[in-house]
Amino acid sequence: MSISIRLPDGSERPFDAPPTGTDVALSIGAGLAKAALAIKVNGELRDLTRVIEQDADVEIITGKSPEALELLRHDAAHVMAEAVQELYPDTQVTIGPAIENGFYYDFARDEPFKPEDLEKIEAKMREIVKRDEPIAREVWDRNEAIEWFKAQGEAYKAEIIADLPEGETITVYRQGQFVDLCRGPHLPSTGKLGKAFKLMKLAGAYWRGDSNNAMLQRIYGTAWTNDKELKAYLTQLEEAEKRDHRRLGKQLDLFHIQDEAVGQVFWHPKGYTLFRQLEAYVREKIDARNYVEVKTPLLMDRKLWEASGHWDKYRENMFIAEVDEGSNETRMLAVKPMNCPGHVQLYANTLHSYRDLPLRMAEFGACHRYEPSGALHGLMRVRGFIMDDAHIFCTPEQLPTEAAEAGKLIFEMYRELGFDEVEVKLATRPEQRIGSDAIWDRAESELKQACEMMGVDYVVAEGDGAFYGPKLEFTLYDAIGRGWQCGTVQVDFNLPERFGIEYVAEDGSRQRPAMLHRAILGSLERFIGILIEQYAGALPLWLAPVQVAVTTIVSDADDYAREVVAALKQAGIRAELDIRNEKINRKIREHSNNKVPAIFVLGRNEAEEAQVTIRRLGQKQQKTLALAEAIEWLQAEIRERRRPQSDAA
Repeated sequence: MSISIRLPDGSERPFDAPPTGTDVALSIGAGLAKAALAIKVNGELRDLTRVIEQDADVEIITGKSPEALELLRHDAAHVMAEAVQELYPDTQVTIGPAIENGFYYDFARDEPFKPEDLEKIEAKMREIVKRDEPIAREVWDRNEAIEWFKAQGEAYKAEIIADLPEGETITVYRQGQFVDLCRGPHLPSTGKLGKAFKLMKLAGAYWRGDSNNAMLQRIYGTAWTNDKELKAYLTQLEEAEKRDHRRLGKQLDLFHIQDEAVGQVFWHPKGYTLFRQLEAYVREKIDARNYVEVKTPLLMDRKLWEASGHWDKYRENMFIAEVDEGSNETRMLAVKPMNCPGHVQLYANTLHSYRDLPLRMAEFGACHRYEPSGALHGLMRVRGFIMDDAHIFCTPEQLPTEAAEAGKLIFEMYRELGFDEVEVKLATRPEQRIGSDAIWDRAESELKQACEMMGVDYVVAEGDGAFYGPKLEFTLYDAIGRGWQCGTVQVDFNLPERFGIEYVAEDGSRQRPAMLHRAILGSLERFIGILIEQYAGALPLWLAPVQVAVTTIVSDADDYAREVVAALKQAGIRAELDIRNEKINRKIREHSNNKVPAIFVLGRNEAEEAQVTIRRLGQKQQKTLALAEAIEWLQAEIRERRRPQSDAA
């Protein structure tokens, strides 16, 4: 039986018999065969050893291929499971996938793992890699597989197989004495995994994520294609720990979160000052672009959420309040998880003309969403938050321009806030959605046109759109290379249809407006967390809660220090007075630890000459200026929203 294999460069290779992936790689060259990790057959990732039974497009996967990293991480999970069972034979293995930046495996074991066990397991993993055990795919009979795993004491694996649909192919992979249920694909041998992996931490996890099930022990690890990438990742983690907004939030006295208000933020005076500065910044930007600011109710009847579609699609994430209205009548209200239905009600309250459009309606909306307690993370994942939300009602013809203008505003603000690298994704229709394919085709086309108008490249995220429409997602990258998806521009033809809103067109007819959902920062809480970590707490002067600390060397300068603070505040600069009877070096150190951008040091000379000596955070050099000149200098920096400077920079 002759088989023709077409390679990515368009060339074809004939084979007299169905070849394996290894055969194809060898036909190209011995070097490629040695580097090969897997193959792609008509777009499907497969093991090298699997036979290609018909003519096909084939691509050889090596360590340089985009698919390699997930493949390595999946194998790292299996090698870890093998190591655990060699060291602790009483342990059952359950599920072990590749995840972002690494992998994990959940184990069932009576005795808990200890942190020091990770070193032993990792050492055993390296031994298994060195053994270079072949990894072989086997297809088993369903019932025989269940009985085999039961006989091995692997009840969890037997349960997984029993729950698979009838007729599903049951595949297991064998490496050495270790056998694991898995769809694959895998590397040809354990030696291909390499040494660029590390076990990271222990955690608890319920079997299949259900709190009614047994608690398992999860071991997390990370794996990379080479030592350089591993080292870079570990360095990033170390840097991220230094920048952790939860630690800095406590150190800088910005906020706290406590059990009596799970997932909600208690803003301290300094933290709320930062919050208000960020809010004022957004307001300044949208005011200049003719947005109108509104406020909608926190609690609204479930009927509104049923009409919008959120009740069916989002109910499990909503907080519900059932109230007694008297006369045996109860009403079910939902705490709003988003602002869009409320904005539609505001639009519908007045009949609009085409001359009124576009209508850009903004709200700093207080939203609440139920997030599982295990998913909460400081400011980054909360249950109560403020959205810098807006909805733009426009004619269909205006939509691409409005989407492009919203995107340009996002880029402008991210740049001013210190983020230069921004990626745009076009998230297309998900499987579960409302609206016709024709509406989705149109909406996706409008967003592509908006990207062209902005002059930006984008990547397509298939199936990641909202249930009511596609969206552009704006992901910013911080100082240590982490991506944060914050801004969105979403096209929505469905909510206007569901609520029946209209405008009077130029010819007098009633027409349906298009609707754009637009967020720039997203959750202000989360964005503040990102800012804190971006700047390691040392925020730009224009955002810093305390912009200047005025300190004295001697008590003779106390009265002058009060005058300086008054002058700074009069000039709109946030200043703090420090005339404690402490050594100046201690006061400077404390204000530096509190990340105050500018410290005015005042002694007798400064008081006599009406001057200030300025120390800037991150800079060794200090300068002495007349007070008026110093104020002017700071005002210029604030006005221009300059980024922090340091001697290292």
